[in-house]
Parts: sequence; C-alpha cells; structure tokens
Amino acid sequence: MEKQSKLKVIDRDMIKYIIVFFMATGHLIAWIATGHEQPDGLFEQCPLWQRLFIQLSLITPPVMFFFVADGFKYTRSRKKYALRLFIFACITQVPFTILWEPLTGWWGANVMFTLFFSLLVLCVWESKLKLWQRIALIILCNIVTLALVSEWMVFGPMTVLGLHIFREKPKARAIWYAAVWTVYLGVSSVPSLITDFKPIRLEVILVHIFDFVAAYLLMTVFYSGKKGRFPTFSKWFFYIFYPAHIVLAIILRAILL
Repeated sequence: MEKQSKLKVIDRDMIKYIIVFFMATGHLIAWIATGHEQPDGLFEQCPLWQRLFIQLSLITPPVMFFFVADGFKYTRSRKKYALRLFIFACITQVPFTILWEPLTGWWGANVMFTLFFSLLVLCVWESKLKLWQRIALIILCNIVTLALVSEWMVFGPMTVLGLHIFREKPKARAIWYAAVWTVYLGVSSVPSLITDFKPIRLEVILVHIFDFVAAYLLMTVFYSGKKGRFPTFSKWFFYIFYPAHIVLAIILRAILL
C-alpha cells in the first residue's frame, strides 16, 4: 500500500492536460487526414505514425468518463454540473456536425452528450427510486445515446456507473472496467469483419489495449485525488477547449485540403 501511495503523484488537472494532448493530436491528424471523402477503411491509408497518434487518442474517453464519476462525488451542485455539460454539448454539436457531415452524415452526437447522459445515470442510481425503476431509467439513458448515435454510446455510461458503484472495491472496479472495454473492442471489430471481410489489424488491437490500460493506470494508480493549482481556470479551459479544437480542425482542413 505504501509503495502504491508513492505513485499517486499526478493531480486531476495534470491528468486532464495529458489526455487533452493525446486527444487533440489524434483528432487533428484524423480529421485532416480524412479530407472530404471517406477512404477505404477510413484511416488505413494513413502512414503508420499517423495511425498510431490517431489510435492513442483513445486513451482520452475512459479518463473523461472517470472524471464524471469523480465529479459526481465532489461537485457542489450536480444540477449545475449537468447543465454545464448539456450547454457545452449543444455548443460543440454545431462544429462537430460541420466537421463530420461529409463523412458520416449529419446524424450523430458528440461525446459531451454521452458525458451528460453518464451523469444522469449516476443521478438515477443515487436517487430514492425503487431498484427496478432505476435500472429501467438507466437502460433508457443508454437507449437515448444509441438513438442519438453519440460517441461512446452505452460504453460511456456503463463505465461511469461501474467506476462509481465500485469506487471502494478496486478488484470489482477493475473487472467491470475490463469487461466494458473488452466488449467495446469486440463490437468495434464486427463492422470490419462483416463488411470488409478482413480481420482487424493486430496493431489496432494492441494500441487499443495499451490505451485502455494506460487510462486505467492514470485513473487509479497515478491519480493523487488532488485538484491542480488553478482549478477554476482548468475547469473552464477543458469545457472550452473541446469545441475549440474541433473548430481548429475545420479551419486547418479548409486551408490544407
């Protein structure tokens, strides 16, 4: 226990800056590389170094979901927290749709909607409703993420729920987390196997596994549980940065392509 405690040296905001770096780098490369026409296999035509950066951006979502569970516990107002997520999800949706519409069409919601519904799932779980009612509403929240085709639909809310329920049970928490993301790897491989008639690349599987393990280590082993030095600035920076970096991608793609 003493050895593990010495590893908890990274505060909340530093972890967020780390994942923002991977997210922004991977996203900008991905969005610029795709251009306005979807290439065969989407990113398969990119050089290896680009594919690796794109795939390493997947370290970000699990940590984002973790901090929803963490924020639910420590926030002063869950209603204000939910409202912030919803407002910035709506703000983000405009550039998000402009960026992805040439590739996937206009229907689809950005990850901040998934974060919003993940928070709702925790509110439902901690409510005074009967167990069957809570389960039904949690299922409904997941169905809504599916209907919206929001990024990380279902997997986000279920990750958040498990991290919250098993906060004080490290083994159960690790098993839940591993199970959710193993299912994700399986589900995300199905389209490639069915439509392209080819197995998913070993490179993709290995980098995905690295992403999800690294994310879990950041959340559990290295996270000190402390805020950063400038918590107010950092909080609003992360809210603003997400839609801002999508706008930047739109501008760069218009200039470079």
